Amino acid sequence: MAPRISQKQQELISAAQELRDRVSELHFSSPVTHVYNPLEYAWDAHVAYLKRCRPSRANSLFLGMNPGPWGMAQTGVPFGEIQAVRDWLRIEASVGKPDQEHPKRPIEGFACKRSEVSGRRLWGLFQERFADADEFFSEHFIANFCPLVFMEETGRNRTPDKLSKPERELLDQHCTEHLIRVIQAIRPKFLIGVGAYAEKQLTLAAKNLNTHFTITRILHPSPASPAANRDWHGTATKQLKEAGVW
Repeated sequence: MAPRISQKQQELISAAQELRDRVSELHFSSPVTHVYNPLEYAWDAHVAYLKRCRPSRANSLFLGMNPGPWGMAQTGVPFGEIQAVRDWLRIEASVGKPDQEHPKRPIEGFACKRSEVSGRRLWGLFQERFADADEFFSEHFIANFCPLVFMEETGRNRTPDKLSKPERELLDQHCTEHLIRVIQAIRPKFLIGVGAYAEKQLTLAAKNLNTHFTITRILHPSPASPAANRDWHGTATKQLKEAGVW
């Protein structure tokens, strides 16, 4: 018999479903040529991930910007480096294809051989600290602000903050409404941005809630950041300890 879904878990699933449908109706102009929505083609894996959340226990919410091409774009899980999702989170599901696939960014699901460095670093940090994923979810949860992946004609990734202002503002509206619902479902003490962009979105969302949160951030684990390539694990651990999260 499948584990019973709690009311709060169902709230997270319903919120993700609404976000999925809202952003799928948006249109983006050049230089964006391809948009992936893993909440559509990797929905089953994403729901399996949301079911791991323990809203009544988690006191910290980590927030990323949007999916990476070799992480959540493949697995439907935030920062979803394949080995971490499959072997540590023990999530594996059938993954479909986006309507328009970029030839340089194929979606192969859990068969993908590429590794998402940011996800490997972030989930690796938690694997070092917690005995298993259940212990991690008893304290923390990870989400992304935006569920979409944007690519240019060359296959280059384009982050949401680089979209045109009208497109970005409409997207941000949907994503902020979703983030507020996630915070309301989890009711964490700590809101932790994985990078400055995510911290900003958490701050804006928190202004709509009549609750006190400790808002902080950790260094983004992207290999594009020189600082992240110098003992990222040590830096992130120090930041979390100084903020009182650990």
